[in-house]
Amino acid sequence: MTGLYFPGHWPRPDRSAFGPRVNAGFEEFARQLSEYLSGDRSAFELPLMVKGAEFDRRVWELVASVPYGQTTTYGEIARRLGPGTDPRDVGAAVGRNPLCIVIPCHRVLGSTGKLTGYAGGLRRKRTLLDIEHAEVESTRYAAAAGLW
Repeated sequence: MTGLYFPGHWPRPDRSAFGPRVNAGFEEFARQLSEYLSGDRSAFELPLMVKGAEFDRRVWELVASVPYGQTTTYGEIARRLGPGTDPRDVGAAVGRNPLCIVIPCHRVLGSTGKLTGYAGGLRRKRTLLDIEHAEVESTRYAAAAGLW
């Protein structure tokens, strides 16, 4: 799997990177996604091919490490990447995530724990966090306590 996008995804992915459309071979992916959305799955076990710039891939690796039901901030990811990393650059990389839900960018919040930008819209972000029973308000404390 190289990409998972929402209808109306923002920013729009480059369609030339999609390859030919096929309808077969995604049954396992569809099953796991359905289990996640119904609250019966907390992690995906899928073959992925993630393409992107080195910085973006580093951000996506950190996003992927945020445990189910927990959240972090763009600033915390920037701190983990090292001195001089701007949280806005992290936000831009998160926005380029080609595998929404699978690389759980919905778990990344603003510095105050507020829901901010999401390629699928804030209502979808809130829904995904609700599925995970994530405590949005405690994000600063989880990151500060080293819970991820």
